[in-house]
Amino acid sequence: MNLGMFPLLLALIGCASGSYYEDYDFPLSIYGRSSPNCAPECNCPESYPTAMYCDELKLKSVPMVPLGIKYLYLRNNQIDHIDDKAFENVTDLQWLILDHNLLENSKIKGKVFSKLKQLKKLHINYNNLTESVGPLPKSLVDLQLTNNKISKLGSFDGLVNLTFIHLQHNQLKEDAVSAAFKGLKSLEYLDLSFNQMTKMPSGLPVSLLTLYLDNNKISNIPDEYFKRFNGLQYLRLSHNELADSGIPGNSFNVSSLLELDLSYNKLKNIPTVNENLENYYLEVNELEKFEVKSFCKILGPLSYSKIKHLRLDGNRITQTSLPPDMYECLRVANEITVN
Repeated sequence: MNLGMFPLLLALIGCASGSYYEDYDFPLSIYGRSSPNCAPECNCPESYPTAMYCDELKLKSVPMVPLGIKYLYLRNNQIDHIDDKAFENVTDLQWLILDHNLLENSKIKGKVFSKLKQLKKLHINYNNLTESVGPLPKSLVDLQLTNNKISKLGSFDGLVNLTFIHLQHNQLKEDAVSAAFKGLKSLEYLDLSFNQMTKMPSGLPVSLLTLYLDNNKISNIPDEYFKRFNGLQYLRLSHNELADSGIPGNSFNVSSLLELDLSYNKLKNIPTVNENLENYYLEVNELEKFEVKSFCKILGPLSYSKIKHLRLDGNRITQTSLPPDMYECLRVANEITVN
């Protein structure tokens, strides 16, 4: 096996298990004997000698990392600081996974991350951060800082390769987020769910394909907010405080949008969507009637909605109240759930 394929193999296994963005917990025994080029307390499988696993060892600091290690796992320890020279031997490190530790911003010294010129994946989930870490290297592709106490975002300037940012389960308000990601021209995935935003953040990169803002306190959408995005496909705004008065007429009529989640809000009318939308989640609102015009402007042999899955349960709409021409409009739907 080509050793360089190791991270790809893990990623594919992660995809198969339905957890593309998570890391991969495997028992170390499947890798066999540890390589001699390894910190003594850790495991570096002979089959994958560029990876070092130091999970669940009650470590209080980063161990010595020998030359040649590119994938470093330090999950579920008690690490509360990172010295400026912690990774001096491995400046070609590509993955650094520090989930479930005790790290605070004040104890991450100097430019410890920006020295890693080939770093692509940095995960510091479930720690004690109060702001984003930095400076970061231009090589970074995937940044995960979930389940911390982050209320402030530092600079992301120059991170031209940054594609995925996970910031869910923090304490971010819209003022901290607005314009923070300006200039991230490669950013495609941004998760800001489970934060403290009351308004839509401004200045998000137009390159976004996936935007998750569920479980905040957002009550309105600025007019034509989503028109500026080049190809937004997946949008979650469930578990907010959206009502009809806070949604301008064509807010979600975006031709690129494939999936829209507006469940668990306070909507009484179905917001109009583009005919290209495929998955629409509206469960547990206050919807009173089904309007065909929310899905189809006109009906004809070539004019119909591409909706495949539509959830209307938990509303006041019933099966018997659905209009007959709904079925002509939603002719390719596989599933329509009502009370």
